[in-house]
Amino acid sequence: MRRPIAVNSPLEILRSPSLSDLSWLVHGFSTRPGGHSTCYGGRSLNLGFTPQDARDNVERNRAIFLRSLGAADDDGKSWPLVQMKQIHSAITHRVNAAPREVLTGDGLITNAPGLLLAVKTADCTPILVVDVKRRVVGVFHAGWRGTAPRVVEKGIGEMRRQFGSLPRDLRAVIGPSIRSCCYSVGAEVQAEFESQFTYAADLFEEVFDANALHVRYPLLFLNQRAPGHGDLGPEIHLDLVKANRRQMEDAGVREQNISVVDGCTACDRARFFSHRAEFGKTGRMMAVIGIRPE
Repeated sequence: MRRPIAVNSPLEILRSPSLSDLSWLVHGFSTRPGGHSTCYGGRSLNLGFTPQDARDNVERNRAIFLRSLGAADDDGKSWPLVQMKQIHSAITHRVNAAPREVLTGDGLITNAPGLLLAVKTADCTPILVVDVKRRVVGVFHAGWRGTAPRVVEKGIGEMRRQFGSLPRDLRAVIGPSIRSCCYSVGAEVQAEFESQFTYAADLFEEVFDANALHVRYPLLFLNQRAPGHGDLGPEIHLDLVKANRRQMEDAGVREQNISVVDGCTACDRARFFSHRAEFGKTGRMMAVIGIRPE
């Protein structure tokens, strides 16, 4: 059963135990509760400049999020927050300082301390990658349109090319996203993956479920057959976690060095924003990573 949206809940940041022993690293996945935004039910930590929210609310939310992460200097000034205009691509940028112009793409990598790399999500898969030997970090935004052209696999390739990162030294964390239980897709998505991956059949399953998305949100699936609903048959569900895990393994990351932070954004709107479950009118979370200055 879906839990109600949290009201007046404290701020919650999710972190991975697999990265907790790295004292030089800052990382975290934001969640919905807390913050100053009220347009999405209760008080929420919307970190994206969305049409429904006031810019001042988002800026205040970002400030408390960065303070809670510990991403600030000795004077309490927050580190520069490096983001992109995300376009569902396989484009990764290396950054050495806060960019003067807006970057366009879906991956960021750096070895520069004092920068906080971030991607925004509301169903898409956020991924953090850390080179524990060379102190290189990366963050990637992987919806299906970014996963199909291998954003994280190519991003790891850029870490190797730009910094000499070796796959055996990498640790990766997949954050909360829409899971296969809720992620129904069309046949065209399945065909796209089948054209790109020999293992595509392992990423999809047919689901007959009385609680499937077309039952919970019938208006999304109305058609012209009387009395308004046709025989939809089974849904095709895509597992983006499995897809991106496979790409990282193909890039050489050891299976035991890939971890997953639990949470389905569509199932649990008490903790997460979901673009699909909220029909596009929702906030944005952030996945962030950075290197502490020495």
